[in-house]
Amino acid sequence: MGILDGVTVVELGVWVAGPAVGGVLADWGADVIKVEGLDADPFRGALAEVADFSAAFDLDNRGKRALAIDWRSDEGAAIVGRLADQADVFVTNLRPGGLALAGLDYETLRGRNPRLIYASVTGYGLHSSEADRPAFDIGAFWSRAGIAHLVGRPGGEPGGIRPGLGDHTAAMQALAGITAALYHRERTGEGQQVRVSLLRAGAYTIGWDISSALTGAGVLPLHREQHPNLLIAPFRTRDGGYMQLLMMQGDRFWPQFCRAVARPEWEHDPRFATLADRAENAVPLDEAMTAVMAQKTRDEWAAIFDREGVWWAPVQTMDEVIADPGMAEAGAWASQPRPEGDARVVASPVDFGETPWALRGPAPEFGQHTEEILLELGYDWDGIIGLKDRGLIP
Repeated sequence: MGILDGVTVVELGVWVAGPAVGGVLADWGADVIKVEGLDADPFRGALAEVADFSAAFDLDNRGKRALAIDWRSDEGAAIVGRLADQADVFVTNLRPGGLALAGLDYETLRGRNPRLIYASVTGYGLHSSEADRPAFDIGAFWSRAGIAHLVGRPGGEPGGIRPGLGDHTAAMQALAGITAALYHRERTGEGQQVRVSLLRAGAYTIGWDISSALTGAGVLPLHREQHPNLLIAPFRTRDGGYMQLLMMQGDRFWPQFCRAVARPEWEHDPRFATLADRAENAVPLDEAMTAVMAQKTRDEWAAIFDREGVWWAPVQTMDEVIADPGMAEAGAWASQPRPEGDARVVASPVDFGETPWALRGPAPEFGQHTEEILLELGYDWDGIIGLKDRGLIP
């Protein structure tokens, strides 16, 4: 029983951005039917020769029911349409041209079910001239929206994206839109379309930088040799770890940082007296701070900084993240039932004080619930066998 108990979701999506939406809706208690073509979601077993993405697939697909069907055929599309007739939400990140050919576009399904919330997650925008251009988050969110350029080195190659970063960002934006549309439907009885694009999600994610560029103010440089405030930069410690400094108000924290690192003379050095001075002299200041920070371990600096009121955070490895008790205290882990025993997995990022959620199980096997879902639609076993014989279901 979750906050969305009783909500039915039909998900027709592949890879990450669309299924991630359905994954969180399932976490929150919705009955999510994952529809896959007979060729399956390509994220199943993706790059299996070089990497194991099974846990990533599970994160975005756990708790769903799986229907495998040739949805591109007339009969298969009609079955998916019947599911949408009974659904509250339809989620897709497939390209709109193919959906329209199958009669699974918003206009067609809304005509059949006026209460339907239809969520479209696209690369470049549903009504863009490039609506059917292949995207992925590495293309639309990361590269084209400008993030890769900003995190790369000046004059060097662009920065790389971690898997699923833009997809999960766009998915959470889609979830906000879906829940707002459900609230609107409760008041009016009307469904509507929710539109999210990876490109626009990327633009909002770096909205500070783009807003500054739009006004002509330019983009704030954050590379060491041009850094405007090295009190919000990471520094390497003696044990090889890194500490991320968090002192956005540089002038406020500068005196106590100088005391903490036992360099009181820095406070009155004319090169470093103000935030503007420190920005102008970022190179010598960086050299000095780097040398000082390398003299102690991260744990030693942590004790000193906490005592002196210097704000910081550890730059953690994956092993450190998994072992960090603060992650558990923040609710970052969930317990997932599995046949071999419960497993610790990543929790979706929202909790509800009065309606807690719990995982119902791992991602379904391909087509695992096909017969069950068809029986609920009114098919008998003869009809299901007929679908198999005609090659519409596996």
